[in-house]
Amino acid sequence: MGNPKGMPQFRDADEVLKGIRNSQKIAHLINQVSLTVITIREKAIERAIEARKAGWGPDRILLMVSTSESHHRTNSGLSLADYWKMAEKYVPMAREAGLKVNGTVSTIWGCPIEGPTEMSKAIEFTRRWLDIGASDVEHADHDGSASPDRVYRYYSMLMDSGVKVEKQIVHFHTTRGWGLANVLAALQAGMVNFESTMGGIGGQPANFVDGVPVAGTGKYYYRDPNIVGLVSTEDMVVMMDEMGIDTQVDIDHVLEIGIMVERIVGRRLRSESIRNGRIPKSLSGRK
Repeated sequence: MGNPKGMPQFRDADEVLKGIRNSQKIAHLINQVSLTVITIREKAIERAIEARKAGWGPDRILLMVSTSESHHRTNSGLSLADYWKMAEKYVPMAREAGLKVNGTVSTIWGCPIEGPTEMSKAIEFTRRWLDIGASDVEHADHDGSASPDRVYRYYSMLMDSGVKVEKQIVHFHTTRGWGLANVLAALQAGMVNFESTMGGIGGQPANFVDGVPVAGTGKYYYRDPNIVGLVSTEDMVVMMDEMGIDTQVDIDHVLEIGIMVERIVGRRLRSESIRNGRIPKSLSGRK
């Protein structure tokens, strides 16, 4: 529900939500999922609250801070101090309206504007989100600057801080090809909730419209509009399944959906698993 002036892709957010809520085809399934919208600023949060009250709104909203002051101001238009004041006012309002609230922390492993950042600041921001009433916290590597060794170090620090692991969400882009290596590092540190996208699409919707950068994204983001997404859902769940992790999803069905998404988009996406399939049981020895 971001400002359509900067993110024209979001202009029809209301219609999309209404269409989902009113669809008879998925009426029996809708309660099994949680619909989240991005609400960086006040007007977007207010829209989400009103939509929720009207019966067609989201289940959850997302607010975001960066540990880097300059990155945060570029992203939100506010200083960190002013944004926290806003969040302290609006998070309780959203919770009272029946919305869950995600508090995202960005630039954990570095800032494309300022350079290196302190990971300890992200731990501090995590606690702050939870203290003001956030339902969960997303730890985001929005520009793909995290490396597996620092990922393991950060999530180990997070676990040592005493936060509840079930309230923490891992968010990696696969910008330089090591997204799944970062997922593995986070798994080894003890994390259990991971975000991903089908075929590695999405994740940075504000950067491009028809392949052209839009206002406000800055020169520090991606060069190619086809590589802006998170780790591929298909590849991630196949990897976890082969590791013996119960993902609680139908892996074969996920791969079928991945093929369907490629057909809808009309180009090859970033999943290798939909091309090569799962590891044959004759090779893995798994039942």
